[in-house]
Amino acid sequence: MLAKAALSTSHPILAHIIPMRRCNLACEYCNEYDDFSKPVPLAVMRQRVEQLAALGTSVVTISGGEPLLHPELDDIVASIRGTGMIAGMITNGYLLVAERIERLNRAGLEWLQISIDNVNPDEVSKKSLKVLDRKLQLLAEHADFHVNINSVVGGGVRYPQDALTIGRRALELGFSSTIGIIHDGSGQLQPLNPEEKQVYDEMQGMAKSGFTRVRGFQNNIARGKPNDWRCRAGARYLYICEEGLVHYCSQQRGYPGIALAAYTREDIRREYRTAKTCAPNCTVSCVHQVSVVDAWRAPQRPATPLGSGTGGLVQIE
Repeated sequence: MLAKAALSTSHPILAHIIPMRRCNLACEYCNEYDDFSKPVPLAVMRQRVEQLAALGTSVVTISGGEPLLHPELDDIVASIRGTGMIAGMITNGYLLVAERIERLNRAGLEWLQISIDNVNPDEVSKKSLKVLDRKLQLLAEHADFHVNINSVVGGGVRYPQDALTIGRRALELGFSSTIGIIHDGSGQLQPLNPEEKQVYDEMQGMAKSGFTRVRGFQNNIARGKPNDWRCRAGARYLYICEEGLVHYCSQQRGYPGIALAAYTREDIRREYRTAKTCAPNCTVSCVHQVSVVDAWRAPQRPATPLGSGTGGLVQIE
């Protein structure tokens, strides 16, 4: 995958694809869900997967909403694997049972991430270790795929020390453990207070390294420092919403706002060269991860209007 990424910049490395915007939870800080949307039909999802494969995408992460609510999720995973792309998923974990995990094994899922926000549920988040620990045990017993547990610090998290408890439990079960920093509604920086910084540093020390972590970006964010980098969203990273439109990321939806079915390598080349004004204070780590591959080449330039529309970023609540 890295060799392919180094040889050519005209293909996506990672795409997030949304088959289901509805979620069974309503975490206070989250703006990536609703409580009414229907699942995207399987035939449509297969078309989108095939288009990503045609663009040369390496990794497809299924996200939401809550993807496990989609009645044909296993078929979507199998479609991704059938093209040779790597298949991952981000879930809140509530709907996992042994039989469901075995089905994901058979579909070919290669990695799964669950974000756990606290030890005990509160009004901000129900994604707690108390509720999900049995689900983690089931994953340890049945999953053939890699599991990563992501805990968070930052705005709205009442007890920062919970992240350490969650991280230790993840490692105890044989999973990897990462930590993220909660961003605001446009994916921007929320500097950590002294207690949060201490927890963040301890988590960095105990976490396993891997493709899910780019420490330099997050270290600066934790200390309230902007990052000087070249964001390759819209090119090396694509966010495809439930309507099939390509966006920079989950927090900057609306631009470029082109249907995936019409997205071309020329769009990729344009967005690869386009500087994003939100980049210095961005906390969206998946975009950091793929952009670092090209940190050494191709300087960027300011955004220009696309067609008859206006340039810049539009965030849709």
